[in-house]
Amino acid sequence: MQTIARTDLPIAIEGDGVEFRTDRVGDMSIAWVRLPAGADLRPGLAGLPGDLCPCPHWGYMISGRLAMHGEDGVTVHEAGQAFYWAAGHGPEALTDCEYVDFSPSEELEAVVRHLQGG
Repeated sequence: MQTIARTDLPIAIEGDGVEFRTDRVGDMSIAWVRLPAGADLRPGLAGLPGDLCPCPHWGYMISGRLAMHGEDGVTVHEAGQAFYWAAGHGPEALTDCEYVDFSPSEELEAVVRHLQGG
């Protein structure tokens, strides 16, 4: 058994109020994400299939509100809700928000490399 605090996870992306921490836990990865109000990650996803995140995520909204843009429209998620985001989505923070999610490691690592510019 294992417990993980936010600060236990290495920072993968940081800047302009965005804090994206992630690490592998077996074949899955955990990500702990903080986004400031107005942060729209869709421009960073340009160049990925459909210009959206191709990695599925299962998680929980800790605080705030987030609009998830997808091929089928927009869904708003808020504090206290668990979620599943299928491949083909792009997040936009409606308020300062924080969430934790779990994703297949290889798929998430490819998206992180893209967002890092590599």
